[in-house]
Amino acid sequence: MRLLIVQVLAALLFAGSTWFLFDRVLEQRDTARSERDQALSERDAVIQIANQIAERLAQAAANDNKHTEELSNALKANQDLRASVGTGDQRLFIQANCPAANVRADSAGAGVADAGAPELAANARPDYFTLRDQLALSKQMILGLQDHIRSFCITQPATTGTEK
Repeated sequence: MRLLIVQVLAALLFAGSTWFLFDRVLEQRDTARSERDQALSERDAVIQIANQIAERLAQAAANDNKHTEELSNALKANQDLRASVGTGDQRLFIQANCPAANVRADSAGAGVADAGAPELAANARPDYFTLRDQLALSKQMILGLQDHIRSFCITQPATTGTEK
């Protein structure tokens, strides 16, 4: 009878330890699955963020290429105009009025005979073309910044705070 009790106790001890180890293995499996699921979720989030960043970088590159090409075209047009003016093919006229002080409307001979249209002085032409180049550059910078704001800043979530 003692032998039977010892065998039953040994079997119970073996079954209990087996159950404990099996339960421990199941707990470790569940923990590993949870950690795997969390890692997969984090990986998916990182991939999504990387894709968004890639899209934004592509959009920024496209905006940059667009405005760089427009600036290049504007500078080339200015250079062509400068060359045409330099060779005399074209002239730079200015819009001007010469108000006559104390001249009655019915008076005759108050003008200059055969006067041509006012033209930009030769020594002012380089400054004019420099201003045109700077204007084209400024315009493309402003348009580029506006595109950047439309593409990146406006799509950001707005903060709703009660700042005063």
